[in-house]
Amino acid sequence: MDLMKRFFKFVVPSIISMWIFSLYTMVDGVFVSRGVGEIALRAVNLSMPFTSFIFMLGILLATGTSTIISIALGQGDLERARGYFNQNLVVTGAASLLLTLLVLLNLDAVARFLGATPDTLVYVKEYVGTIAVFAVFFTVSYNLEVQVKANGAPHISTVGVISCALMNVVLDAVFVLVFHWGVWGAAFATGLAQVTSTAVFSGYFFTHRQRLRFQPFRWELSAYRRILPLGLSEGLNELSNGLVIFLFNHIILRVIGENGLTPYTIISYVNTLVLMTMTGIGQGIQPLVSFHLGAGERPVCHRLLRYGVTLALTLSVLFFLLVEVGDNLIVGFFLDHESPMFDYSISALGLYAFSFLPLGLNVVTAAFFTAVERPAFALSISFGRSLVLMAGSLLVLSTLFGDTGIWLSTLCSELLCLCLTAFCALRYRQGLRRVSQL
Repeated sequence: MDLMKRFFKFVVPSIISMWIFSLYTMVDGVFVSRGVGEIALRAVNLSMPFTSFIFMLGILLATGTSTIISIALGQGDLERARGYFNQNLVVTGAASLLLTLLVLLNLDAVARFLGATPDTLVYVKEYVGTIAVFAVFFTVSYNLEVQVKANGAPHISTVGVISCALMNVVLDAVFVLVFHWGVWGAAFATGLAQVTSTAVFSGYFFTHRQRLRFQPFRWELSAYRRILPLGLSEGLNELSNGLVIFLFNHIILRVIGENGLTPYTIISYVNTLVLMTMTGIGQGIQPLVSFHLGAGERPVCHRLLRYGVTLALTLSVLFFLLVEVGDNLIVGFFLDHESPMFDYSISALGLYAFSFLPLGLNVVTAAFFTAVERPAFALSISFGRSLVLMAGSLLVLSTLFGDTGIWLSTLCSELLCLCLTAFCALRYRQGLRRVSQL
């Protein structure tokens, strides 16, 4: 099959899966805002770092495992690939259950740490406590979705994520608007949706046993010396997303006040859609790049990177234009036009949208470095753009320029990271030249 066709065969379903994931998380915000109120919407935003932490756990283990599975498949070592697949599901499940126990035993402390105020404390505890119960389904579902792509069936990931999204939307409407279960109902709907996607992906692996499949395995925990560094880049990217939301929430409370959480909640949903799009491109090319790396076809890996970067740049510009033109409509999904924060939310979103332009280059390049087993480069880019540079930009610009600095801090962070990405790319090319001269 032509490489370009294979590229789109893997990338398009991956992007669609990430879009659907982003949209159904936005649906939680829409239903909570409309069915409960703006205070409850702020509580959901305060809870988002915890949800990011759960996904970080899943991504940390799934991305690295997917890379070594794809390399093993490229080398023709099917049994080792199956062993990695099954071992990682057990490890992921055990880690998730431990997280659930720790959170439920310390729920009040967790809610206050996330920034819950007296007005939002009950809502945050409801949301976090309910999501924690379903943590194992969040992480295992994500692992199965990533391994479905490594198994050569990216379209199944789309089916699973669509089923999850539809279940979440339907249950959100029923639980929040019909049963009036409020924030707890929205979290319960999200958890049951993850159960649905877990069932879909499990059904696939039970019925398609030619390559990866459920079976007994021999423990090879030494594999995590490869898995964890490889997954650290994408995992920290997700964790840092939650940490950045955490930092934004606390600085907004200090600089603007509690009302400032409302526009940032809307911004964080839109930003998640854009970020997940770029992550979808990266995850789409990852199994292809790793497979061709295992087969000793590095020039093909570089062609796939060019395809990914081109698509990322195109979509980045498109997202920026859509936000600048349709900001009124986007904010209107969450707030009534009579809301005192409506116009301010439009202004804040317009400033923040400039950060979408360089974002794709950084995310896709970091994913490529993970796929070719260059975890140091991938980690530098991901950790730089999503936490270190972001935190520094946020603290400095908010101090110098107040609320305007808050909304422009992500643009500053992404531009600084773009310089780091260029440096890592240069070092990578120099390393290849040295190897070719030996």
